[in-house]
Amino acid sequence: MIKQTNLLLVLPKKTKRDSKQNRSRIRSLGDILQVIREAGQDGIIISSISRKANLAHNLAVEHCSKLISAGLVELAMIDKKQVYVITPKGQEFFLEYQNFQSLVEPLNLKF
Repeated sequence: MIKQTNLLLVLPKKTKRDSKQNRSRIRSLGDILQVIREAGQDGIIISSISRKANLAHNLAVEHCSKLISAGLVELAMIDKKQVYVITPKGQEFFLEYQNFQSLVEPLNLKF
């Protein structure tokens, strides 16, 4: 005979986001822009963006859609593949983002 036991698994409540584990949305967008920028005009597929930016696939797709809406990234067909390519506006934004990041990091501000 099998003895039945009741187990209760108690998980800790999520209180604050752990800054070492979770990035802010702007940092994730910056990471994606960097990955796309590094790919150059050949572009990069979404699975590579997801892997290199260390984001879940669905989150990478969501963020790339926002970047497209903002005019920072374009979706193009190259060699029968859908690839993401940074726009001139995206290049400008990324440089400003890097400047902002270099100002904020010494102050230990999380963004």
